[in-house]
Amino acid sequence: MTQTETKRETVLDSGEGKLARVYAEALFNVAEKSGKGDLLLEQIESLVHDLFRRQPLLEAFFDSNAIKRDSKAKVLRATLEPALDSTFFDFLMVLNEHDRLGLIRSIWVAYRQLRDKRARRVRVRVRSVSPLSNDQLARLQQEMRDVFQLEPVIETNIDEGLLGGMVVQVGDWLFDGSVRTRLEQLRKQLMVRRNYEIQGRRDRFCID
Repeated sequence: MTQTETKRETVLDSGEGKLARVYAEALFNVAEKSGKGDLLLEQIESLVHDLFRRQPLLEAFFDSNAIKRDSKAKVLRATLEPALDSTFFDFLMVLNEHDRLGLIRSIWVAYRQLRDKRARRVRVRVRSVSPLSNDQLARLQQEMRDVFQLEPVIETNIDEGLLGGMVVQVGDWLFDGSVRTRLEQLRKQLMVRRNYEIQGRRDRFCID
């Protein structure tokens, strides 16, 4: 997950986030009634992960308040209408009419949360120093199922700064099993023990 996506995900309690959730719920309700819940999730993710990454100027164009709605509508029709489900395209046009295209990333996060809740899925973010093997992934998936009683969707990222081990995050729950963290914990324990021994020697020779 990029820094931009992480930022969008952490602002859902802000004014922007609350507004994005309202739009996401409206889209979600329409999608569920028409049986397109997962299809629209795939299309939102494709827009955010693929198109915006390949063409960052396009996202900036949609996000700009200096560009008129008519100009944005023309670009939407030319670039996205042929490739998108009509429900999602109509939704983007509504966002444009209300000058809310800049919310699309936050809407994606909120929509994904709604869809995951309905499908009883849980997002599991894993950082490791090297790619996990198929066996490691299978064991981790089973452990997450046992703990949360939900179907885990594991998202992996490589973090060379960990030295070894992995960091697993599910919502606010964090398990840090990295070597760097273990070494830091050991260092703190040794420092506490050393300070305790030094204090003990001082107390032994203390004269009132």
